[in-house]
Amino acid sequence: MTKLFYAAFAYMLAGVASGLFYREFTKANDFPEGAFTQLGLVHTHLLTLGFIALLIVLVLEKVFALSRSPKLFAWFFWLYNAGVILTAAMMVWHGSLTVLGEQSTKMIAGIAGLGHILLTAALILLFVTLRKAVVDARGAGVQSPMTVQV
Repeated sequence: MTKLFYAAFAYMLAGVASGLFYREFTKANDFPEGAFTQLGLVHTHLLTLGFIALLIVLVLEKVFALSRSPKLFAWFFWLYNAGVILTAAMMVWHGSLTVLGEQSTKMIAGIAGLGHILLTAALILLFVTLRKAVVDARGAGVQSPMTVQV
């Protein structure tokens, strides 16, 4: 559970820092205000995919003990983080090239695609892990803290 907490915290810091980088890098390079660059999207991607999503997984871990399936959960955790980091890094690279007036390459798009593939695989593993935890909890007669006793 602590890994999820610290990862979410790291993404929060990275998300805020990427917003600062976007603002200062575009100013320093006299990039036209309002013109599109992927740098502006890194901030929201890191905060949403990293910070908020991992906080939600932290709640799921608390409620369903997802880590009782340690191999599945570990695969999810590391694939997900690799996917977010790779995707965000390619967005920074592509966005920086745009601000500098240079052309992006198909290689950058391909690597970003690999990041998205890792994210997809990780989300599938999350649902497999979650399903196993829900079925195990139901079979063991465990009451979810979210159910209301009448």
